[in-house]
Parts: sequence; C-alpha cells; structure tokens
Amino acid sequence: MTAKTLIFIPTYNERENAPRICEQIFALGIDSDVLFVDDNSPDGTGEILDSLKSRFPRLIVHHRSGKLGIGSAHRDAIEWAYQHNYQLLVTLDCDFTHSPSDIPFILGALKDHDVAIGSRWINPNSLPGWNFFRRFMTGAGHFLTRILLGLEQDASGAFRGYRLNTIDRRVFPLIRSQGYAFFFESLFVLWKNGYTSKEIPIVLPARTYGHSKMTMSAAIRSARFVFEISFDHLVRPEHYLLDRRVLSLKDDLEDPQNWDGYWRKSAGRSGIVYDLIAAIYRQNFIRRNLDYVIVREFKKGSTLLHAGCGSGQVDNHLQNIMRITALDISRGALRLYSRNNPSSESVVHGDIMKLPFEDSSFDGYYSLGVVEHFSEIQILDILREAKRVLKPGGKIVIFWPHRFAPSVIILGLWHWILKNIIRSEAILHPPEISLLKSRFMANSIIGESGLLMKGFRFGPSDLFIQAVVVAEKPISQ
Repeated sequence: MTAKTLIFIPTYNERENAPRICEQIFALGIDSDVLFVDDNSPDGTGEILDSLKSRFPRLIVHHRSGKLGIGSAHRDAIEWAYQHNYQLLVTLDCDFTHSPSDIPFILGALKDHDVAIGSRWINPNSLPGWNFFRRFMTGAGHFLTRILLGLEQDASGAFRGYRLNTIDRRVFPLIRSQGYAFFFESLFVLWKNGYTSKEIPIVLPARTYGHSKMTMSAAIRSARFVFEISFDHLVRPEHYLLDRRVLSLKDDLEDPQNWDGYWRKSAGRSGIVYDLIAAIYRQNFIRRNLDYVIVREFKKGSTLLHAGCGSGQVDNHLQNIMRITALDISRGALRLYSRNNPSSESVVHGDIMKLPFEDSSFDGYYSLGVVEHFSEIQILDILREAKRVLKPGGKIVIFWPHRFAPSVIILGLWHWILKNIIRSEAILHPPEISLLKSRFMANSIIGESGLLMKGFRFGPSDLFIQAVVVAEKPISQ
C-alpha cells in the first residue's frame, strides 16, 4: 500500500515560478497531493495557483493573510498534513534552487529514516555559480549549527522529507521560530528526541528564477537564534524534549517547603548569568563526579533511587548503566525529569521522608543538593527512611554542599545585594539551613541514623563546593 504523501511549497511573490514548478512536480507521476501556502503575495501568486486547480485536481492552495514567516508556513503545513493523515511530507522552495527531480530520492530515504535532508555539503561543486558572499553566509550558518548545536547535517535548508507516521506530532510545537531559524531549530529538536535522519546530495544552482528572500537582517537574526538555542539547551534541555511517559501524580502529598512552587516559578527568575554558571557547573563538575562515584560504588544494572531528583539534568549518562527510579515531591520537577530522562526505570511522586517503597527495595540511594535544605532532625528521618528501603549492604551517596564552599559565600553575597541594593525578589535557590560543617558532622549524623560511614571526599574535583558522603546499610540488618 502506497504511503499517503504530501508535497509542500510556500510562496511569496513567485508568480513566474509557481506554475512551472507545479507542472514539473505533477509530471514526475508521484502518487501525492501538492500543497501551496501563499502569504497573500502582492504579485498575485495565489490567484495564479487557484487558476491551475482545473488542470491539476490534486493541487491544494491555502491563502494566508500576509507575510507571516517561512517557518510559520512550514509549521502550518506540517500541522495540516497531520490533520489530514498524511504519512510522508516533502518540503521544498519554489524558486528552483531545489530541483523537483530530487523528490523521489527524498522519498526513498524516508523508507528507513524519519527525516530526509537535501544536503549541499556531501558532494563538491554542489553550489555552482554562487558568489562569494552567498557561499560565505551559507558556510557560516553551517559552521554555527555544527559547533553550537552539534548538527553535522545541512541544517538550514528547506528541502526535506518527514515520515509523519513515525514522528510524534507533539514534537513540532516545541519549535519556537517563525522565520528561517525554523529549519535548524526543527532539525535540532528532532535529533534531540531520537529521530533518525539521512542526507541526500543535491545541487543548488545560482538563483536563476526570482531573487533570494534571505536578507542580511534575517541572516543575523538566525545566527543570533543559534546562540539562543545553544544557551537555552545548556540551561534547560527539557525545553526541547517530549514527555515520554504518563506520570501518576498524587493530590494528597503535603509540600510545606513549596518545592513545587520553586520548580514551577524559578525558571527565568534567577538571571542569565546565574543560569549559565549553574549549567556549566552541573555539566562539568556535578555530572562528572556523580558518574564517577556511582560507577565506583555500584555494579552495572543496580537498582538505584534518586531521591529529590529535581530536573535530573545530570542523570542521563547513568540511565543506560543503572536502573534508576526518580522520586520528588514536586510535580513540576518530575515533569522536567521525565523529559530529561525518558529511559529511567520509573518516575514517582513521593516524599523523601515517607518513601512509597517496600523494605529492601533498592541496591543504592543517592541525592544531590537536597539534605542541606532540611534541619538535622529531618536529615536523620531522611537517612533512616533511606536505610529502610535499601537492601542489606546497600549504599547511600549524598552530595552535600559545604558551608565554606566558594559558591555558598558568593551566592550569599549576591542574595544580600539582590535584597538590599537591587531590591529584587529573585530566588536563586531555596534556603540552605544545614550546610555541611565538617567530616565529623557527616559522620555523626550518618552514625546516628544507623548507617556505616564508608567514604568522604571533599576537594578540588568540584572546586571544594560539595562533599561526597558514602554510607552503607549494615549487612546484619
């Protein structure tokens, strides 16, 4: 059975090209419909396309109120294709820089890939007749998307195919751009959500029909947007990921510290500089230290509980090594965690002081930057509950910020400046009422909880910010 196929072309002032490209596409004999979306072209492109319907029964023309952006046109066409149950979608420009004769190759690549991309970077001499300026601008765009977004493919072109029957419809609303940035942002989102792609070599001749609509200002806006995506993904990677699971969230949990309010409202309130520093620290220090200690303390495939999991931005490297159950009292945090870690064992809405698990359920337990937000009495309750759900000989790993850590001192000063000088109510993080004072303090609390102290590390590997405390449940218990 032939897949239901749609070919889409956006138009704005293409009266000379639209009839010719329409004729060439239908001459290919492909079993497909052809959709033109016209942005109220002043030169009458829309009316000319309407007049062709009598010749081409499978021609569809949509008229929009004005020039709303190339990315917006593609978003509308993709949504329309989903609404009408098309399985394959091919997109291309109307000015003949994309040759209709390459459409069968795009469709062929969709047989075993989710996305097909017409690429200018596979074969040499694929840009014949291009002047230096156009070559430079195109090459610069490719360089930025490769370096900042990690996209090796030709990410800025519109000649593509989408296998809609394998791509989750919810992916495309994650894309924000309405202009040319749509092309690299959409490819970035599809890649981050695990969809496969294949490049097809194409030749883009110098523009013979019509003129380029990519202005210098549009190019600058697109370049700026590459930097914005790169920064935003570093700070909040979940913005580009789908929810892959249905969460079971409870209504009867008490949250006296309002963690849910923090996770829901903190994004964007802490400032660009703080967000950037925190993201770099997470990726380069916490993640590295967590990977090291978890792999050292637990066998591959161990069942671990991440208690107070937060957004889980540093967990994803461990998901393929360990079987991780994430728990948090915040609904917002769990939604973020489920996006960042779609392959986690389970995501549970619960209280770390009343864990909803049976005794001896886990090989290990870890928390990152959690205990310092509770009193020492509450920390004892947390550790005793952790011990209950651990198997005999199971271990606990706690990342516990030190009171003399540079970050604590700097953030304390910054909080004072925000409150007393800037008069801002920004919340950088919830209050830290039990910062670690010494190894003796950790040893004392661990011992009182009935656990055995097994390790303590505090040093330059994370700039003397957090101590890593390792404890064990006695085998006799």
